[in-house]
Amino acid sequence: MTSRAVSGPVRSMLYVPGDKPRAIEKARTLDADAVILDLEDAVAPEHKAEARANVRAALLAGGWRVPVLVRVNGLNTEWEHEDREMALLSGASGLVLPKVEDDHAASQLALGCPLWAMIETPAGVLNAPAIAAVPRVAGLLVGANDLSRALRTRPHPERLPLLHALSAVVLAARAHGKLPLDAVFNDVRDPVGFARECEGGRALGFAGKTVIHPDQIAPANAAYGVTDEQARQAQALLDAWAHGRASGKSVVTHGGALVEQMHADEAQEVLTLWAATQQAIQESGAESSD
Repeated sequence: MTSRAVSGPVRSMLYVPGDKPRAIEKARTLDADAVILDLEDAVAPEHKAEARANVRAALLAGGWRVPVLVRVNGLNTEWEHEDREMALLSGASGLVLPKVEDDHAASQLALGCPLWAMIETPAGVLNAPAIAAVPRVAGLLVGANDLSRALRTRPHPERLPLLHALSAVVLAARAHGKLPLDAVFNDVRDPVGFARECEGGRALGFAGKTVIHPDQIAPANAAYGVTDEQARQAQALLDAWAHGRASGKSVVTHGGALVEQMHADEAQEVLTLWAATQQAIQESGAESSD
């Protein structure tokens, strides 16, 4: 059974350890835009085989209302081949490949589903444009924990030591029409810090955030979504633009500011995101009531 493809907004992408069946089942009921069933860092070596069996069963059982990806163990590990074979044969929506450092692996892997490349080393950041250019790569996911360790940075509330790397990933992904997703926030007991990091990531241009706890889903969806008021403002700008263009104007004034085509395009993107998230909410409510 093939899982639903990633086609809409991905405001939140939830990591779920593959060796925790109860967490996997709970993930079916949550409002994340996508789920990553994790076989890599979240699973100890002695639990790898068990986790793989759990993920296979969860995928084959179906019933997921959102795309389900599998984070496989990395290249040159003893588990890589079995992980990839299981995920592909069980209908995963995509594979999350850790520590991608160049475009070679992404280009050479014979995959039947999209690849999401984790950028979590200095080499990965430097080669992010080439990685994002690979057609089968659907998005770039930042792995800030490993990246911070490799760069020998120190913790900072605004992530100043990582800003160059984070922006480089966004730039590479956006240049090739791929989705950039921000890194996880480790302290699940700090909702204020999490909200601040979400807002910072949105400001940098990320499309969404990877999360590790159910309580982080709603704040991520809010930070990377569109409010009803923002949608109303976007529609008002588009109405003003359409009226001005119908009158033969190339530039119009709305709310005291000049509006050009680029502003109209941006407003349309806001409305498209709002419509997509509203549809997701409606589908979630409908399926919950079944």
